[in-house]
Amino acid sequence: MGDVRVTLAVATVLRVFLDDIARPRYGYELMRLTGFPSGKLYPLLARLERAGWLTKEMEDVEPAAVGRPARRMYRLSEEGTQAARYELARLTEQLRPAVAGTPRLRPEGGRA
Repeated sequence: MGDVRVTLAVATVLRVFLDDIARPRYGYELMRLTGFPSGKLYPLLARLERAGWLTKEMEDVEPAAVGRPARRMYRLSEEGTQAARYELARLTEQLRPAVAGTPRLRPEGGRA
């Protein structure tokens, strides 16, 4: 499985998948849930797929019957689920308030 740099955008996408790991997601749905445009979302999905974190398959529908083309459905792989949970837990830990006595960063720069 490949390494993925977990940026805020990647974490946002992973959070959507972790909300219901059994549910496959499609691009437009992910764009609505993340607020990302297609030009930002699809490169992230491709990177996660290349790393083995996501699997992609075509929806099994008859386009004429549903009145639209079949969708590409994305789902976290087993390895991707474990990696996503680990990475999001790590980010959450990094964002926790510092222990008392530890210098805090000030919004304007420097330490408090």
